[in-house]
Amino acid sequence: MKQQMNRRHFLTLSGAGAIGLAAGVMPRIAAAKDKLTVGIVYVGPRDDFGWNQSHAVAAQALRSLPNVNVVEEENVPETIAVRKTMESMIQLDGASLILGTSFGYFDPYMVDLARAYPNVQFRHASKLWDPAKHPANLGGYFAYRDQGHYVNGVAAGLSTKTNMIGYVAAKPVGIVLRTINSFTLGVRKVNPNAKVKLIFTGDWSLPVREAEATNALISGGCDVIACHVDSPKVVVETAEQHGAKSCGHNTSQAALAPKGFITGAEAKWETAYKAYAADIAAGRKLPNVLAGGYDKDLVASTPFGAGATPQARTAALAAIADLKAGKPVYVGPIRSNTGKIVIDKTYGNYDPFLEQTNYLVEGVVGSIA
Repeated sequence: MKQQMNRRHFLTLSGAGAIGLAAGVMPRIAAAKDKLTVGIVYVGPRDDFGWNQSHAVAAQALRSLPNVNVVEEENVPETIAVRKTMESMIQLDGASLILGTSFGYFDPYMVDLARAYPNVQFRHASKLWDPAKHPANLGGYFAYRDQGHYVNGVAAGLSTKTNMIGYVAAKPVGIVLRTINSFTLGVRKVNPNAKVKLIFTGDWSLPVREAEATNALISGGCDVIACHVDSPKVVVETAEQHGAKSCGHNTSQAALAPKGFITGAEAKWETAYKAYAADIAAGRKLPNVLAGGYDKDLVASTPFGAGATPQARTAALAAIADLKAGKPVYVGPIRSNTGKIVIDKTYGNYDPFLEQTNYLVEGVVGSIA
């Protein structure tokens, strides 16, 4: 707690700040240049079985590298607190690479810090960086977890007995809708008779609402539950308590459901973090945007649990192999669940057209409104 207090209040107490310092002034970096120090900031607890833990797992892997020091701080809100935390990592710890893991950290906080510290590299867990607007020492990294959810769908479609699969989602925004659609396409590729019943909770982390949604889906006949919320912990535990199977998201939730866990769509941030460390050690310029799925080793599937049938395991592994080879998920024509053709042709897995997702595909029982 003392270290956290030092970080949060360092700039205030010292009278220093990114805006007030001369650009590029970094008291500790020169002394620590032979050893890379990476600062990582989380919006929630590192052990949340979700988004934050997915980054913490990667941070632990980064620690295994020689000559790399990792400094972390959790529970940092998307306010001026994150600027103070990141700057203290630079000033107190000599960090020359800062990783911001929450959406609201980017603008204005990381943008302003990147301008104030041109010799420090800043990377944000998104694709928000724009070369026309943002500093060259700022960038992002992104895992196309919808590919993992496609694999989840394949496994779920061959693990259900009722042909009703539940999906608990946070908000009807593009990234979530694409995940739901990819999951449903995976389900119906192997089980055309299955339906995906959808409930939105309204926000990224609403544990009570997530439990209620899971209970409602199970009461409605769903025997497999999947989700896209910040931490699937409540969803997976609730499904397990009621004898339903589950699929994970962000990081492994296998330990929470020893009887019903099938597999999960994990972001493999370790690949990005280690690549950054290797580039800095070799004196190479860091890529401003590092993004991909299974083919770039930025997405992985959680090892199969007891809920996965033998057929599900075989089909899921085949789907992963297809994705690694670049086989597309969105093969047109595809209709929305209102009957409109929304995909008129085949699109590659990274086609910008898919970023515009504002519909639910056929097979989803639910609506955006």
